[in-house]
This record gives sequence, C-alpha cells and structure tokens, in this order.
Amino acid sequence: MNLVSTLRQLLAASSSCSVVPSGCGEAAPRERSVQCANPHGLHRIAYTEWGDPDNPRVLLCVHGLTRNGRDFDDLARALSGHYRVVCPDVVGRGRSGWLPVKDDYQLPTYVADMVTLIARLDVASVHWVGTSMGGLIGMLLACLPDNPIRRLVLNDVGPVITAASIQRIGQYVGRAPLFPRFEDAEAYIRAVSTPFGALTDAQWRHLTATSVKEVEGGWAMRYDPGIGEPFRKSPTVEDVSLWAVYDAIRCPTLVMRGAESDLLLRETALEMGQRGPRATLVEVPAVGHAPTLMDPAQIAPIRDFLLAED
Repeated sequence: MNLVSTLRQLLAASSSCSVVPSGCGEAAPRERSVQCANPHGLHRIAYTEWGDPDNPRVLLCVHGLTRNGRDFDDLARALSGHYRVVCPDVVGRGRSGWLPVKDDYQLPTYVADMVTLIARLDVASVHWVGTSMGGLIGMLLACLPDNPIRRLVLNDVGPVITAASIQRIGQYVGRAPLFPRFEDAEAYIRAVSTPFGALTDAQWRHLTATSVKEVEGGWAMRYDPGIGEPFRKSPTVEDVSLWAVYDAIRCPTLVMRGAESDLLLRETALEMGQRGPRATLVEVPAVGHAPTLMDPAQIAPIRDFLLAED
C-alpha cells in the first residue's frame, strides 16, 4: 500500500520563562486566517497568534481531531516571550471553514494547509507541537525532504495508532448533540474527555468555552460533524502503522505520553526512542489520551526541549 493510501486510511480510521496560568491578564491572541486549496475548491483556516509578530522564531501548535487551536493557550502564554506562537484551527474546526465534500477531511489536506500557513508566516523554519492528529500532521511534514520543521514535539501520538483508540474516538466524533445549556455542553466534554485526567473546574470551563458556540436552540460543538464521516465509511479493526514515516524524520523529537494512553502504547513510545529520530520520552502520570498541556508540569519539559538549542 502506498503512502498516500495509508494516510487516507489512517484519517478515515482515526483522527527561564515562567509558566503563566489562564486568565492572568496577558494580552489576548491575535486572530488571523489564510486561504487554502482543497480538491474541490477553496477554504479558509483560522489561527491565533501570540507574541511578537516580527519574531522570526515560530512555534506552530496543532490540535487533535475534534479540538481547536485554543487548547494551547497556556503553552502559548508560557512561550510567547521566545516565539511567535501560531495555533491554527484545522479546517472543519474552531473558526475555520468547513469542507463541502466530507471525504476531503484527510491528512494530506491538512498537511497542505499547514504548508500554506507556513508560507503565509514567511519563515524558513518552525518548531512544532502536535497533539494526536496534530502530531500526525507534524510527522507527515517532518518526514519530507526539505521540510521546515527543526524541532518536533509529539503529544501522545506515534507511528502506531491502536484500533482500540480509533474505535473509542469513533464512538463520539461527529455525533455530539445540541446542548440546551452551556452546563450541558461542559458535562458532555468532561465525559468524552475523561482520559485528559484531573483538570480544575476553571480548566474544564476554558475547554468548553473554546469548544462550543451558541446557536439557535442551545449550544453546539465548534466543529463540522462531517469530520466523522470518514470514520464510519472505513471502520478500522487493526492497528495502523506509520513506522516508515517516523523513521524518515531527522529533526530532534520529543514524545510526551499519557501514562494511561490507549492510543500511544508504552512499547511503541519506547521503540520511538530507539529508531528514526530517537525521540526523548516524557510520561505524564494519571493521564490517558492526551495530556492537555495546561499544567506547568506538562509545559516545562516541552519548553526545555524546544529551547535547548538556545
């Protein structure tokens, strides 16, 4: 099976600076967008940007399957003194546009969008933090010749995606109901995001506030339900392997793994330290898929890794 076919199958099956907490009075991020091409037309992806807009050092933070760029608010605040931090909403999520042909919600589309975004930022290289799907996008870009990624952080994702995790995610992606009240939306997000671990009430409220929008009759998730269609068209019963992609990566790589993750198994993470870019592994106790990167203890090793070349 060729690489493009494998990538399409995967998405169809899936998905000394101080750390400053949310709400501390820091300047709000700037909101931007860029136009991208898809197989059936054009769409826009939105992104939030933190730090000096003229800083040539760019950190790109890319979220998971049903999430959005505001997941990285705490990480962005912590690193905005060192980087121009850019957090896109992958197409179909957050403030970005929706694709008219749902089969176009594929990893190759997302990789192409990120190439367009980097060109828009007008920088020759970037550092990359990717959670789950965002890590897969980063891996696919980092494996290519002449790619712009110089340091790569993979948050609870690697070259083997377990069938069990894909099936779990497939049970809820694109199927969220309309919530009569904001509190109902928060209860739903807490339920489907239990593997995130023990978050504070304020953190759950932040994740909810940035994940839903008020619509007629209540509150709805801020993503296109159509992103779930590829899952239901091509159910996966086996693990998906992308070792060939991982082995082609040449930049320094950090793997952050939730110690209870069902998507990135520990044996896979350990093997990632022995081949390809020989990633450094950090495990987060009492967390599954995936660490939220909202806690100073989770942010610190990422910060140290990214700034190690300074």
